[in-house]
Amino acid sequence: MARSLGMTRKSVAKWINRALALGPSAALKDTYHRPKQPSITLEARAWVVSVACCKPKDLGYAAELWTRSALAKHVRAHAMEAGHPSLVKAAKATVQRILAERPLHPGRIKYYLERRDSQFEEKMKNVLMVYQAVALQNEERKQTSTPLSVITVSVDEKPGFQAIANTAPDLAPVAGVHPKLARDHEYERLGTCSILAALDLHDGHVTARVEVRHRSVEFIALLKDLDNYYPPECTIRVILDNHSAHISRETYAYLATRPNRFRYVLTPTHGSWLNIVETLFGKMAGTFLKHIRVQSWEELREHILRGIAEINAAPVVHRWKKFGTFGLGYLLMKRYTS
Repeated sequence: MARSLGMTRKSVAKWINRALALGPSAALKDTYHRPKQPSITLEARAWVVSVACCKPKDLGYAAELWTRSALAKHVRAHAMEAGHPSLVKAAKATVQRILAERPLHPGRIKYYLERRDSQFEEKMKNVLMVYQAVALQNEERKQTSTPLSVITVSVDEKPGFQAIANTAPDLAPVAGVHPKLARDHEYERLGTCSILAALDLHDGHVTARVEVRHRSVEFIALLKDLDNYYPPECTIRVILDNHSAHISRETYAYLATRPNRFRYVLTPTHGSWLNIVETLFGKMAGTFLKHIRVQSWEELREHILRGIAEINAAPVVHRWKKFGTFGLGYLLMKRYTS
């Protein structure tokens, strides 16, 4: 074996004995060895971690978050007074290795949502039970043609959508020259609009308004549109969030003039993702609102209403169905409260 491999008898014997003692697989791997003890102690590493967990501005700097260079510079400057002389010459790579052991990323932000609604779970269950009731109603309607006594709509606003105008005309795609639509990077802002929409959860019909603002006046106008659209003998169950326009004195004054006509189902605070109408706004953002440019605010309004008319020409029923009606809400609730 030594002659065929060009090795000495001593080396061959070493590896054979190692394989017999540890097994072939383990013998092929180098055992962990450390030529000398680390110069940076565990206490020094813990101090670096504690500094990284503080905000730079709390230590007298202007920055909100650490960069690796800034953190390494601070460590070198204050290592001696903290009692860790082994870090006096610590480079950025050294600090990076110490943080990577945890792992720790003081230069990044992960957003979370503080739970502010003490009745979050109860309100969430109410909304999801409504979706379950709507699903049962829709299944029953496939068997019979009995008119609904309670019609459920999902209501919300998409505020601050910008009306943007081109400063130069778009150039159509030209084969062999530029295969994409060419557009001047400069643009002109013409204001913003708010889209108020009510999504029928039974047939997918959308009742919508495009307004400059979304105050109580505009929301009441949407409620009046719903009142005129649906049969007067039915109750309109409205799923909506806690926006001030929805629960204002003016809105409740209007609701008092239409007793038993509207029934509110409020989503929890910071629980707007429970409102199915958000899927409608997502569909709009990915279709007729995508990359839109207009020459006036009025043109934007007409364009949005035309797009909604196209949706109503081929309506789609939006359902809450992933993982089951209650399962997904419970899963998201656990994520929300963790």
